Amino acid sequence: MTIYTRSVQMLLCGLLLLTLAIAVLNTLVPLWLAHGNIPTWQVGIVGSSYFTGNLAGTFFAGWVIKRLGFNRSYYLASLIFAAGCVGLGITLGFWSWLSWRFIAGVGCAMIWVVVESALVCSGTSRSRGRLLAAYMMVYYIGTVLGQLMVSKLSTELMSVLPWVTGLVLAAILPLLFTRIMSRLDEPHDNARIWPMLTLRQARHGVNGCVISGIVLGSLYGLMPLWLNHQGISDAGIGFWMAVMVSAGILGQWPIGRLADRYGRLLVLRVQVFVVIVGCLAMLSQAAMAPALFILGAAGFTLYPVAMAWACEKVAHHQLVAMSQALLLSYTIGSLLGPTLTAMLMQNFSDNLLFIMLACVSFIYLLTLLRKAGHHPTPLAHA
Repeated sequence: MTIYTRSVQMLLCGLLLLTLAIAVLNTLVPLWLAHGNIPTWQVGIVGSSYFTGNLAGTFFAGWVIKRLGFNRSYYLASLIFAAGCVGLGITLGFWSWLSWRFIAGVGCAMIWVVVESALVCSGTSRSRGRLLAAYMMVYYIGTVLGQLMVSKLSTELMSVLPWVTGLVLAAILPLLFTRIMSRLDEPHDNARIWPMLTLRQARHGVNGCVISGIVLGSLYGLMPLWLNHQGISDAGIGFWMAVMVSAGILGQWPIGRLADRYGRLLVLRVQVFVVIVGCLAMLSQAAMAPALFILGAAGFTLYPVAMAWACEKVAHHQLVAMSQALLLSYTIGSLLGPTLTAMLMQNFSDNLLFIMLACVSFIYLLTLLRKAGHHPTPLAHA
């Protein structure tokens, strides 16, 4: 029996369209603000507003799913995201865009919780890993396609917003042809998020998701700005962002298999070390292509390995709560990273982007090098 049922296929199709829109806006919003002569620190705050919306959406997404079910929650989340897209065309200003990016962030977080929870509930312990792997692949493929669209199409604000909004609304269509069965009567809802965050045996996974949020939030929010300040055109920025995310796509399956075979602790150590090496290579600007590639391969695969570490430490009925807790941890990192890094870039140098990422990665590496209570047993997916 295939694990990729009709509902899973339709869900992933909708996610692909939504991810295209998310990727385009995450790249172009900082550039639109920069072209409007908005100060760098305000660009960072607007980026953080999006991640603040992610934080808010993560909190009440479970409550919405419990009352509306997966399908209607997905429709609602998509409409909220579409409203955040349309709002950007009303007026170009710091405060208005701060609000609209917050609204878009709420919608995106609800979408992620709906999709991840639906996949967790649709799968079993033997198939869940493959379902989540497909989820990550679709997400990153959508991201890189979005960057390629930026490099090929017009990047003018009023040229982009209509078709991006159309993509978001079109993402509702696949879910109209299937019904995702809700299993909310099972004990998943009895597990709470906060105990998951303080679970001692899962701390490396939770911390890894925070670090992943800092790294990816800063790269998504501020890398386009850094490239712009290097004199690279909007089309060139889309290309280099696509190179970085493509590396993350290529790294998903091999790194996941290595983590299953050799243990998540060893793989996490190597990944974080490679992130540091990639940041140092970007500072030298000697070979940006390989530097961005290794940075993307390590940075974009950090979250699933850390998530797998934490999820294998909890019981089956706690998986949904742990998934929400890890998304919350990632969102906190995504909120803090761009805010602090943008302020450092504004006051000192653009290169503080990579110095900051290298420093937080080094701190996490030190915690991973400390002797853990026991070596994590890899979770075998038959």
